[in-house]
Amino acid sequence: MQKEKLRVIRKQKGYTQQQIADIIATDVSNYSRKESGDVRIVKDEWDKIARFLDVTVEDIYEDEEAKVVINNDHPIFNGSASGGNINQQFNNIPGAIIENLQGYIALLKEENERLKEELKTPKGRR
Repeated sequence: MQKEKLRVIRKQKGYTQQQIADIIATDVSNYSRKESGDVRIVKDEWDKIARFLDVTVEDIYEDEEAKVVINNDHPIFNGSASGGNINQQFNNIPGAIIENLQGYIALLKEENERLKEELKTPKGRR
């Protein structure tokens, strides 16, 4: 379900998708999918966006349709599947969604590693 209220207010205030993506610490393509309703916006993100846009959450919030929740610890997604066909087990999840989420997970893992390295660097050297 498209987030029409969010999109309209964002545009009225003159902000780009990139600016909102920066506020919620994601890339613009992922934010675009959030605004179009393909990816769920979590409560913390709604709060950050509302503060940034200087509106209440109620001004921009629209209910989420039921979304697929993927458990990243599941053997299918962590590479330790022992047999079975992914299409038989998850035949209701389009492959494009799984690929998209796996890509996003990989980005998050990379960012997590980068942040860990940043924490190891003494403040004077940053």
